[in-house]
Amino acid sequence: MSGYTQSEDKDRPRAVVLLSGGLDSATVLALAREQGYETYALSVHYGQRHSSELGAAARIAQALGALEHRVMGVDLAGIGGSALTDPAIAVPTTASTGIPATYVPARNTLMLSLALGWAEVLGARALFIGVNAVDYSGYPDCRPEFIAAFSAVARLGTRAGVEGAPLHIEAPLVSLSKGEIIREGVRLGVDYALTVSCYQADAQGRACGRCDSCRLRHEGFVAAGVPDPTRYV
Repeated sequence: MSGYTQSEDKDRPRAVVLLSGGLDSATVLALAREQGYETYALSVHYGQRHSSELGAAARIAQALGALEHRVMGVDLAGIGGSALTDPAIAVPTTASTGIPATYVPARNTLMLSLALGWAEVLGARALFIGVNAVDYSGYPDCRPEFIAAFSAVARLGTRAGVEGAPLHIEAPLVSLSKGEIIREGVRLGVDYALTVSCYQADAQGRACGRCDSCRLRHEGFVAAGVPDPTRYV
């Protein structure tokens, strides 16, 4: 897909988009652009198992015309407790019940907080996040209740909110199936070959094909009737 060029326009509202490098966040970036926002992409290096998703995020930000792409750091590996930050905890390769070992404590709370701070400095009107509560792994911080609670935090804990101009927390994928998300992204021209979703992708960004994220992603392409462009090991 050819790159999209976006130039700064003082008449356009600004939005910060959390961009992990995966399928969902790429779709959200495209949706924010379609809605007329000048987009600023934020990726977070939190001590995850691999950094290939951050390389994917940079490619997606360029392809989808983010005015700026920043990578910020948070040491969630120092907290541990997740298969994505602690190499001693294996990434599950079979479906499990309850909240899986790949849940990262406080991840979305901290990422949203970083994005909220940058959004306030930018004078942004919205903050986009690609959480999903339909085809997902059971994470508590991907539910509508969590987004509503963080929206209250944004309203109460920022100068913009106190002065009557709170940022809107947008989670446009929260009630969509993975197949519906992919069809929406195809409509918007997202090149999913650029994305990396695997919990344990290798240095080249190739997927394991066995973890929950790989399973949900592949099932989504099947449901959408779209060829799966994922590169597998």
